Amino acid sequence: MDITSDPRFRNFFSAHLDLERGYENTGELRPTLLSFRDSYVDFIRSGFEQIMSDENFGPAEYERLTNIEFPDKETLHTYLREMYDYLFNDAPEQPLPPE
Repeated sequence: MDITSDPRFRNFFSAHLDLERGYENTGELRPTLLSFRDSYVDFIRSGFEQIMSDENFGPAEYERLTNIEFPDKETLHTYLREMYDYLFNDAPEQPLPPE
């Protein structure tokens, strides 16, 4: 199954990483995510891992989820890795998408 078609995955991106909220760096995204049930956090982690390893997931697919444009696949995948590290590996700051 394509993770990006799952409403729970789409909702996480549209609610927390969309054009309006994706450029906020309040430090609240990780605590917000981790306040959900472990099964949901594991689901989002797995979804991130899936899109990061999916050669077909690129800027157009991310824009459909968030309305944020990325100039190329490399920039997007760097951002996704940094976001994954922030959410799940204790990176100190939430990354921001390109301006």
